[in-house]
Amino acid sequence: MPVFLRSIVDSFRDLLPIILVIAFFQLVVLQQAIPNLGQIAVGILMVVLGLTLFIRGLEMGLFPLGESMAYAFARKGSAAWLFAFAFALGFGTTIAEPALIAVAAKAAEIAAGANVIEQSPESLASYALGLRLTVALSVGFAIVVGVMRIIRGWPIQNLIIAGYLGVVIMTVFAPREIIGIAYDSGGVTTSTITVPLVTALGVGLASSIKGRNPMTDGFGLIAFASLTPMIFVMAYGMVV
Repeated sequence: MPVFLRSIVDSFRDLLPIILVIAFFQLVVLQQAIPNLGQIAVGILMVVLGLTLFIRGLEMGLFPLGESMAYAFARKGSAAWLFAFAFALGFGTTIAEPALIAVAAKAAEIAAGANVIEQSPESLASYALGLRLTVALSVGFAIVVGVMRIIRGWPIQNLIIAGYLGVVIMTVFAPREIIGIAYDSGGVTTSTITVPLVTALGVGLASSIKGRNPMTDGFGLIAFASLTPMIFVMAYGMVV
């Protein structure tokens, strides 16, 4: 079987449980015919093809690129440039994250509806952009901390525990309206663009530093990328 065809089959197999769950509840529980069956079938086919192309693109492009750049910075021996690259990678991938763009726009609409900000295009755009920049800055900071952890060999559990203690403390003082958005911001940052490049950076860096294990030290950057946005967004809500 050709490689691409096998990838399509694998993608369809991954999506099959979702399809079966939806079909079961629609046909057995609700006992209703599936509306627009032809359109839904075409949509599922497009999702399968898109997922296949996306995964192949990661394997061919983003993962090798991230790992090769991590190797290059490690060989260069300049911590300052490595930290600058880590921050820029975290910031750049997050600010372009489609899920974050959607959540920020929806948060601005809800904030305007609740009279937290003015009901004007300028206020909506400013609020959404401020939220995106806050999350992007937090992820950039998180990746720098994660890279420093790999270099120094710090235990990841200590940093994670300290981070979530910070989340709990910030939750007590943050405005009630921003808490839900802050918690969701931690999830939308770890999506289609951020995860592949950040993971490749961590694995590549751990592989290129003597005494580091790519399995135990290379992973964990995504945990920081999910953690820090909650703290930063709650701080943003307290200020704005």
